[in-house]
Amino acid sequence: MADVAGAESGNAPNQTVYVRNLEESIKVEQLKEALTEIFSEYGNIIDLVAKKNLKAKGQAFVVFDDIAAAERAIDEVQGFELFAKPMVLDYAKTRSDATVKQTGTEEELDLHKRRRLAEKERRQAQEALENQKMLKRPAPGTTAAGETVNGRPAKASRGAGLKSSNPSAGAVVADEYLPPNKIIFVRNLPNGYDVDSLTAIFGRFEGFKEVRLVPGRSGIAFVEYENEAGAISAKENTAGMALGDEQVIKVTYQRQ
Repeated sequence: MADVAGAESGNAPNQTVYVRNLEESIKVEQLKEALTEIFSEYGNIIDLVAKKNLKAKGQAFVVFDDIAAAERAIDEVQGFELFAKPMVLDYAKTRSDATVKQTGTEEELDLHKRRRLAEKERRQAQEALENQKMLKRPAPGTTAAGETVNGRPAKASRGAGLKSSNPSAGAVVADEYLPPNKIIFVRNLPNGYDVDSLTAIFGRFEGFKEVRLVPGRSGIAFVEYENEAGAISAKENTAGMALGDEQVIKVTYQRQ
């Protein structure tokens, strides 16, 4: 096996194996078939998750029905080359939905999904805040007004606006161009807008399920619908809406 650096992260042993450094050009179904063939040698697989969205490419989760199987797989498959790339394996940070469904009740599964979704939304809210800070931060050697330290207007950097030719540079899709899904992300909400007031706005669209606020964060919310059609209709009809003292809200799809 190849010696792969950074394979150990200290995650507690559990039934789910996190696989990364997978070849991103391989189609998801072909990748899942190859992973199933490899990992089924070590135990019964109850779920295998691999997605094709940009952020999840090159990764997969293999869920076994017991921890011993996951341990054997990590020990023996670590660094194994699949499609000419050595796989990097570790235990997943949290239990999978399939594991909770296998060992717990419907109520426990629902609670687990809600906690996972809340953590995902918390991370997206934090990313949005960091991106906002980056946009407001002046370039090195300039003032907030866009001038250099000697008072002259700052020149645009060479090649500004051009796509980087560096293949290692991560491609990040702007929020405005995220593909539709069942959950929309609402920002720039005026103070005082709670679940009830937001439900009055977004609950009129077909398939409305719920509004979720992010604890400790004001001005943002997530609105979930039963299907994409409802989310699309809500986004198209509320994006740019002025609330409160003419405060314009920003509505995008949740980043997957």
